[in-house]
Amino acid sequence: MKLVVLCSGNGTNFENILTNPLCNKHEVVLMIHNKEKCGAVKRAAKFGIPHIHIPHKNEDLIIRTIKVFNPDLIVLAGYMRILSSEFVGSFDTIINVHPSLLPKFKGAHAVEQALESGDTETGVTVHYVTDELDSGGIILQSKVPILPTDDIKSLTKAIQRVEYGILPQAINICASQETVTLSPHTPKESAIL
Repeated sequence: MKLVVLCSGNGTNFENILTNPLCNKHEVVLMIHNKEKCGAVKRAAKFGIPHIHIPHKNEDLIIRTIKVFNPDLIVLAGYMRILSSEFVGSFDTIINVHPSLLPKFKGAHAVEQALESGDTETGVTVHYVTDELDSGGIILQSKVPILPTDDIKSLTKAIQRVEYGILPQAINICASQETVTLSPHTPKESAIL
């Protein structure tokens, strides 16, 4: 399966897709980053993955560039922008990894919200991307305990470790369903690991 990965930050989930044995049957054909100086650029260069910086405001160019590579799946791996309806409607399947047990704590400050909530656990969700923020069908979820000693940094690290395991599994679920017409607007079966 051909993947295009969109990144905004350090790129650890992107590198995990490249190195995780669960993903070795897939090919990342392009990485697009919307921040010029993000860590994902060095990771793409290290692994010889074509990459391009396109500011998020130029979404039409992002769409046209992705279409040139004709991917089977688009993976948002720390891409910190909300996609337009036009973008979502331009592709069959887009997935996102989100640092909470959706539908709780949508948006950019999920880790902080989980800490402030008084909950004893949070988690990771991989879901299909739709027009509505963090509301597409859930592919996989995995729980992460919130320890009494946790702060934003420690909880973020714990969540990232779980992301590294769950995202490759979700990609494989999408690959196993690629012969079926996928619609990001149709809720899929989900599992909590």
